[in-house]
Amino acid sequence: MPVDPALVALLDQLNAQPAPRILDTDPAAMREANRQPGIGAPATEPITVGSVEDATVPGPAQSIPVRVYRPATDGPVPTVVFFHGGGWLTGDLDTHDDVTRRLCRDVEAVVVAVDYRLAPEDPFPAPYDDCLAAARHIADRIDDYGARPDRLALAGDSAGANLAAAVALAFRDEHRPLAAQLLAYPATDFDGDYPSRTQNATGYVLSHQDVLDLQHLYAGDDPAIRSSAPVSPLRAAGHAGLAPAVIGTAQYDPLRDEGNAYAAALASAGVDVFVRTYDGLIHAFLNLYRISPAADAAVTELYAQLKNRLA
Repeated sequence: MPVDPALVALLDQLNAQPAPRILDTDPAAMREANRQPGIGAPATEPITVGSVEDATVPGPAQSIPVRVYRPATDGPVPTVVFFHGGGWLTGDLDTHDDVTRRLCRDVEAVVVAVDYRLAPEDPFPAPYDDCLAAARHIADRIDDYGARPDRLALAGDSAGANLAAAVALAFRDEHRPLAAQLLAYPATDFDGDYPSRTQNATGYVLSHQDVLDLQHLYAGDDPAIRSSAPVSPLRAAGHAGLAPAVIGTAQYDPLRDEGNAYAAALASAGVDVFVRTYDGLIHAFLNLYRISPAADAAVTELYAQLKNRLA
């Protein structure tokens, strides 16, 4: 299927002035660009939820900023801990505010978005350590959030999905209950060789070179680190016993095949998995639902699948 027609203008605009290599770009400039209206931050009225509160939770190095979204629903509800995408280099609570507001509304859950430390100033394991610490804190104090200890989920997109998958592995190993994990176009294998990286190498928001640069800035070049489960969840020693997974990938995404490979590995290990590759879509489609009906339909389905697992 060709690229969704609603996304062609966006891609034409982005491809008209190719961006410099990530390794040659100031991270602060990239973060500021990511906050501008467009892919990261919509210039529209925010989705209404019950309440939104900025707070902090204890972290391994410093307090971790979080944003807590509560639905209008009364009584105990599920809790979803959300880790934003951005290649472990960009992204924050504001770039994904539209994503997390919709997640809160559609799933009818308390959503806690985590503003973890970023590379290259704080490379692996700092982002992972922050996400794991935040998830543990929320799980241990679930009455302060959705108040349903049996209905805690993790979610993320891109690099955030990588972190969610890694934290889900840690929760399994610590025998902590986890009801579900939502992984949107996850990075799962730093050193794998996948056709989608070549097929979608350029022209679709995230390039193959971007992937390589971001991986280097996050986890360096040591094969032992890059192949470890917290960095490459697909390479974990085993996947049995993991929380049910909802995994969405995009046809025109260099990360498509490793996301699908992770879904296959979980299914082979007996994990309940819903997986869909969305034809015509590109990386970052969680942020694109306002301009693309196809992205909107994909987000609707993924959030409905997560809601079903938290019912």
